[in-house]
Amino acid sequence: MRMTGKAAENKRQKREALLNTAFDLFTQQGITNTSIANIVERAGVAKGTFYLYFKDKYDLRDRLIRHKASQILGRAYNALETAQLSTLEEKVIFLAVNIVDQLSEDKLTLRFITKNLSWGILKHEMSTIQTNVFEGEINFIDHFRAAFDESDVKYKNPEVLMYMIVELVGSASYSSILNGDPLPIEELRPYLREAIKAIMRSQEVKPQTDTQAPLPDAAPQRLREA
Repeated sequence: MRMTGKAAENKRQKREALLNTAFDLFTQQGITNTSIANIVERAGVAKGTFYLYFKDKYDLRDRLIRHKASQILGRAYNALETAQLSTLEEKVIFLAVNIVDQLSEDKLTLRFITKNLSWGILKHEMSTIQTNVFEGEINFIDHFRAAFDESDVKYKNPEVLMYMIVELVGSASYSSILNGDPLPIEELRPYLREAIKAIMRSQEVKPQTDTQAPLPDAAPQRLREA
């Protein structure tokens, strides 16, 4: 049965209320100290409504990470569309720097995402995003696959490559933005670009070269005349 516009909007508002409330509580008092009862009470919805969207508070945490990451990625992709870059390397560096710039302006989100994001969560979300994506969220697995498929330069293992870049950007931006360590983010940015470039180039699949020995030239004239 198809949902009416009003019903769909009501459902969206309840979901947004749960996500926003959970973000506030998780960042204020931590996930361990936040109960589902706390979330639904502050969001103003019934506990049954919570279970329409999430299995438990850890499922909500994972979806909230994706929701926040999707918003950041969406803005980064929109900026990328106007950048007119040609190579995958240039695009990945642009996206990484754009994301770091966004996080430097939103330290609360930086703390939440970096503290709770793990590669295991990311892989799980990547494997389930086709069926569990919320309206308006970026299906980044499609962008991920398409970008590598369309690249003229091929890479040994795109998943491992992105793991290394995600870990680098996450740890470097967290320490630099929040603590200015080892450098303020403005000064660290060029190093970040160079590090991503080095990682990507180390994982390139080099074109195979023909190692077969060249055919010998015609026998010297004196041998033919012998």
